Amino acid sequence: MKILVTGATGLIGSELVELLLKKNHSINYLTTSEKKIVQKENYKGFLWNPSKKQIDINSIKDVDVIVHLAGASISKRWTTSYKKELLDSRVESSNLLFDLLQNNSHQVQQIVSASGTAIYPDSFSKIYTEDSQEIDTGFLGNVVVEWEKSVTQFETLGLKVSKLRTGIVFSNKGGALVEMVRPIRFFVGSGFGSGKQVQSWIHLSDVARLYLYVIENQISGTVNAVAPETISNQNLTKLIAKTINRPLFLPNIPQFVMQLILGEMSSLLFTNKNIIPQKALAAGFQFEFDTTQKALENILT
Repeated sequence: MKILVTGATGLIGSELVELLLKKNHSINYLTTSEKKIVQKENYKGFLWNPSKKQIDINSIKDVDVIVHLAGASISKRWTTSYKKELLDSRVESSNLLFDLLQNNSHQVQQIVSASGTAIYPDSFSKIYTEDSQEIDTGFLGNVVVEWEKSVTQFETLGLKVSKLRTGIVFSNKGGALVEMVRPIRFFVGSGFGSGKQVQSWIHLSDVARLYLYVIENQISGTVNAVAPETISNQNLTKLIAKTINRPLFLPNIPQFVMQLILGEMSSLLFTNKNIIPQKALAAGFQFEFDTTQKALENILT
């Protein structure tokens, strides 16, 4: 199978590309940098520039599936201009791919896109599945709504559309866990706020395997890309400390302090979403790292 990947050099993209190549799939990938273009038999790069509506038509030649992971990182300070970039980088790239397929002959059957759990509102009582209809009205919730709309339009071209709403990705290669571990390793770690907020996460290996599973089994619609087990921020902090053999003795950091340091982005540390991967489990997907302890031991020891 030939698969076109956007965001192929990101945290999830790199892991997924490695897995796809191991499974003998051929990869085309899109990049904005000429320096990142490689031309191998099963791994070929093509130029695009979504903000300028530029894309190499050859990128979709013989492609069966598009995996769309491109989008600006949410882990930078949310200035007014960067908030616009967060949204535009997702919607413009989707629209460019849509126009490419709409205006050219192709054999693409499915698009599998990243999405975010930020679409679900904060709640201490709700358990969210793919059937949940509640929508968060905050900034990131709106980003995900518009992002998913830009992907859903591919259904009008007859494609299967899959949207993976991804939780916190646990990895030692980057992402939120690395930032959580660092202060604990240097004896200055602590929880955030009450520490009771529930966090939904997934191991990097499992999220890549889930993308492959969605492709191979042609699973369409929304898929919660989270592990079956959730954990509170306080318990996660304690478990990280235990796993790397560090003490915790500082009080939890109040929300207003993190807001002074990080601005609006600090809301990511205090979100409270209990999400379960109902569709993945019903489809027979087996998580290699189904508990937080398993995941942390694999990554940190």
